[in-house]
Amino acid sequence: MKILRSLVGDALSIAKTYGGGAVTPQSLGQAIFYDGYAVLAMNRVREAARRWHVPGVNRILRLTQIALYGIEIGKGVELGEGVVFVHTLGIVIGGDARVGDRVRILGNITIGTAKENGYPRIGNDVTIGAGARILGPVTVGDGATIGANAVVLSDVPPGAIAVGVPATIRVLPPNARSGP
Repeated sequence: MKILRSLVGDALSIAKTYGGGAVTPQSLGQAIFYDGYAVLAMNRVREAARRWHVPGVNRILRLTQIALYGIEIGKGVELGEGVVFVHTLGIVIGGDARVGDRVRILGNITIGTAKENGYPRIGNDVTIGAGARILGPVTVGDGATIGANAVVLSDVPPGAIAVGVPATIRVLPPNARSGP
């Protein structure tokens, strides 16, 4: 079953995060009893309920996510494997946003749109700082870091660090060229 594979994959990926790259019984226990894993598991069940056309389940679980964890994830959102919600409170991911594998999301962030002109695409292994806003049809490259309270309105290259309001690239990846 796809949902069971997803749940196990998510647990193992999150356990690697807590185990310093290795899955240990302790890190697996931390992952499974972690609030962020509960949110991710509920989202996987929501996806399956929509796929199987089970009425009411998506709505009930969405409201449960909001009430218990303070997180709202739209029904068109795609979450990659092992997304880590470090703090769930105040997180909104809307529309048809795509969030890659092993993305670390701190609290009070928004991934959405300001002008109904499209939704972000977040690469793999990205860290999104507390209070950040990623708005519009932007792409955040693999391994990038979005600083706390940054407002991202344009693309962020892979491996870069974006900070400020509006966000600017402050640190380019080591292999980036400077100049023409």
